[in-house]
Amino acid sequence: MDTSESTDNGTPPRTGPQQATGTARRGWRRWAMDTRPLRRPAYRRLWSSTVVTAVGSQLTAVAVPKQIYDITGSSAWVGYASLAGLLPMVAFALWGGAVADTVDRRRLLLVTNTGIAVTSLLFWAQAVARLDSVVVLMALLAVQQAFFGLNSPARNASIARLVPEEELPAANALGSTVMQTGLVAGPLLAGALIPVIGLPELYLIDALALCVTVWAVVRLPSLPPLTGSAARRAGVREIAAGFRYISGHRVLLLSFLADIIAMVFGMPRALFPQLAAQTYASYGEGLALGLLFAAIPIGAVTGGLFSGSFSRARRHGWMVIGAVTAWGAAVAGFGLSRNLWIAVAFLAAAGVADMVSMVFRGAILLSAATDEMRGRMQGVFTVVVAGGPRLADVLHGTAGSAFGPRAAVAGGGLLVVALMLGLTAAVPALRRYRV
Repeated sequence: MDTSESTDNGTPPRTGPQQATGTARRGWRRWAMDTRPLRRPAYRRLWSSTVVTAVGSQLTAVAVPKQIYDITGSSAWVGYASLAGLLPMVAFALWGGAVADTVDRRRLLLVTNTGIAVTSLLFWAQAVARLDSVVVLMALLAVQQAFFGLNSPARNASIARLVPEEELPAANALGSTVMQTGLVAGPLLAGALIPVIGLPELYLIDALALCVTVWAVVRLPSLPPLTGSAARRAGVREIAAGFRYISGHRVLLLSFLADIIAMVFGMPRALFPQLAAQTYASYGEGLALGLLFAAIPIGAVTGGLFSGSFSRARRHGWMVIGAVTAWGAAVAGFGLSRNLWIAVAFLAAAGVADMVSMVFRGAILLSAATDEMRGRMQGVFTVVVAGGPRLADVLHGTAGSAFGPRAAVAGGGLLVVALMLGLTAAVPALRRYRV
């Protein structure tokens, strides 16, 4: 039997000690991205589909607010649309996590990816028909985000069934790097394509990209529950059981708190427009704004490309602590910088730290939780990742108006450092966690 293939129940084979520790990697390859998970055919199919959809999804992410602004001429309506997408995503991510723990995750991925693809086709149809209806756009966005909320927990929870535990950091680094690359390339591609092919075609390209994802999921092995959890119904009781599980496992709770601290108090994107217009106006407002928004994803991609050392790390808790602390320090440095290029360098460094945090928080969630709980853990993870930056937008916007943007950013970064170090000292579970 080919040892690179997953077993029939979707559980990957164990690797030998040399493979597990990555000692065969020499020289610069020890730092380059660890691609061993791509040797697993099932994971390779899932990851390859992400390469395509990471860019395609960003085309829709640009097209929806652009179309709403074109119809209304109001940025407020763009904000309302974001909220319309957030609420169903949160609700269905929590429920979707419970569903993912009770059904065949491959089947759930098929249904939800198909739903997202159909929604993208409907986006295209309304744009071609020139309905110019904000209500229709917001309704479609709500449906799309509901499908995404159902899809994300199942997708992330499946990774632990497709690669062995020692390759989880590498698998997370591969996935996160692709997604961050999409955040950079997608909007740039959308901006270049709109004047050439028009806005409706962006939706169509996304829909076609999603067909690749559906085909990749069709070829995955069956991923049924490993225990008798299929007999349970995914309802409020199961969602509540997931939260009780988190509260009873401190390392999981602390991994969520670390992300909340980093994102709520340290994500300064709401102040980028004001900083570009005031602090960095001499460099050109448009250039400054573009660089500020691109810097963190570029840093994250760079961190992913040099993530080979992640697979050798065993103290995952300390990696999260160090990454969140470094994120806060880099954000504080950004807030204190008057030179645009120094500010961008600090944001890029923050992006590297964010990549490290994402990789090891994801690895902790997949390794510290049992398979019957992984879906619910990933549901909560989806809510935290999506909700934290939006809360940060409100907090930083308010603080920026009261104290000025630079003071708000620097103060938020320092607060991240203080809170993370305080949490680490008060509760030792995270710093003691290792694999």
